[in-house]
Amino acid sequence: MKQQTNIPSMDAWIKEAKSAPNADQVGMYLFHNGVVRGTAKAQVRLGQQDTAPVTGMVFSYDQEKVDAAVEAAYRLEGIYYIKVWLNQGALQVGDDIMYVLVGGDIRPHVVDGLQFLVERLKTQCVTETELH
Repeated sequence: MKQQTNIPSMDAWIKEAKSAPNADQVGMYLFHNGVVRGTAKAQVRLGQQDTAPVTGMVFSYDQEKVDAAVEAAYRLEGIYYIKVWLNQGALQVGDDIMYVLVGGDIRPHVVDGLQFLVERLKTQCVTETELH
């Protein structure tokens, strides 16, 4: 698998979001940009200092599970707009893994919505294999 080259424009995403039929209900947008980092997940999350540097990642996802995660996020209170893009294939350090845009009525709802959706994507929808 080769990395996708059709990385979206955040400017275009925001313009599209502000033109959506229910844009008048949105008071805040939050954006997540996941990137391949050079430190291993075991080091960053678990504090293991004896890990080798990451040189890249193989990334894939299950579209049906992604769709289900988005549907679940739309059921959260105050969430009116969601857009997700996921990369795939062999990625290098610094490459974009995912973009997630969430729009909603008030800050607490949007923060919770983004946290919920990114967590669901990372734990239930994608496969990440770090390369060392």
